[in-house]
Amino acid sequence: MIWDSSLISKYDLSGPRYTSYPTAPQFDPAISKIALIDKMLMPSDAPLSLYFHIPFCAHLCYYCACNKIVTKQYDKGVEYVELLGEEMRLRSLMLDHTRDVTQLHFGGGTPTFLTEELIATLFENIKQYFNLVNDGTQDYSIEIDPREITYSKLKLLTEMGINRISIGVQDFDAKVQEAIHRVQPLTMVSELVDNARSLGIKSINFDLIYGLPYQSLEGFKETLDQVISLSPERISLFNYAHLPERFRAQKRILDNTLPLPNIKLDLLKMSIEYLTAAGYDYIGMDHFAKPSDELALAQKQGKLQRNFQGYTTHAGTDLVAFGVSAISDLNGIYIQNYTDLSAYRSSIEKGQLAIAKGYISDHDDRVRHQVIMTLISQFKLDVTEVEERHKIHFFDYFSQEMDKLSPMLEDGMIEIDQCGMQTTIKVTERGRLLIRCICMVFDKHLNNTVKYSKVI
Repeated sequence: MIWDSSLISKYDLSGPRYTSYPTAPQFDPAISKIALIDKMLMPSDAPLSLYFHIPFCAHLCYYCACNKIVTKQYDKGVEYVELLGEEMRLRSLMLDHTRDVTQLHFGGGTPTFLTEELIATLFENIKQYFNLVNDGTQDYSIEIDPREITYSKLKLLTEMGINRISIGVQDFDAKVQEAIHRVQPLTMVSELVDNARSLGIKSINFDLIYGLPYQSLEGFKETLDQVISLSPERISLFNYAHLPERFRAQKRILDNTLPLPNIKLDLLKMSIEYLTAAGYDYIGMDHFAKPSDELALAQKQGKLQRNFQGYTTHAGTDLVAFGVSAISDLNGIYIQNYTDLSAYRSSIEKGQLAIAKGYISDHDDRVRHQVIMTLISQFKLDVTEVEERHKIHFFDYFSQEMDKLSPMLEDGMIEIDQCGMQTTIKVTERGRLLIRCICMVFDKHLNNTVKYSKVI
């Protein structure tokens, strides 16, 4: 990747992260639930990817923009696991039970908020309604708050089939941790990593955030040194989007404690250079992985994809999601649950799916989905393959978009190569950091009234 300050300044935009296309702002609350259910009932032999949203957190992290419920009442998990069990029963009536679950992810909130007894109950419910595989080929993961885990609970998770974990680190600097109300010493994370490896966890991801209060180049460099010493297989480096008008907890972070925009850019530049120098592959956007990790291998093989959990190696699965605010993706049919717990509970207790809104992709959406998701995952697009799959002439179909791409072509962000009958659009090393800007050109639904995070 080439860091080009002039291009970063020129394309200083806000835009979607493209974990789906169309993106969530396009989901319609007025859509017919019957139409969505009809689509769910369509037969498919694709493997399944299951997602469970656990909204509870025992601690309030001031930077967080997730859908969460902060409480110290751990018994709230009892009713919620019961609701998840009933939602699974309802969904299972529409799905073939023999389809393998190749991917499973627990997000939050804090999934490890649940007690060991509730975790065991939840897995028993999942096994009752779905065909979990546990032969080593599965990709079963969970997000972990180091403050909300014990060795015993971690051991139970591995016995249930969990073989990948994601640890919320953010920053190891004590002053930064205090400012964001997430104090977790290096020793706490180090012990968790040691325990995970001793229990056979095959892949560990660290979540880091740049742009947090009191961060400095020197301080974050020390965090990166500590991260590298712990040697996680993957690292996610997220940009902190300060939106206190949308997320009330962020009002506790004072503007004058945040790094200036130029320092924030320097933090990103330093992090990319530092992690790649340490041997990590820059997968794209905010992800890094060791060359031997499945993410890096999938990208090299042209198999990397994106979904609501970020980059994934499991292309061609139907994502079925459970819990508050969870979003399912059934081959371009998007279904989002209610984001409010009481509305979610009310629907499930009535024996109804908790569908709040959704979207049914048309032919044009599917064409653009392939273009955007391929570019953001592979940084190149086989134009000929798109034409053959969707029966279009690419440069006629996207004539307006190609006009918009012309400045990016002139700026050296993309290249268009033609070899015989095959045409390829390639994102250059100079353009990789601005991939979201390139993808936005192909987004028919892009709405300037929606407040997105900065692309850098």
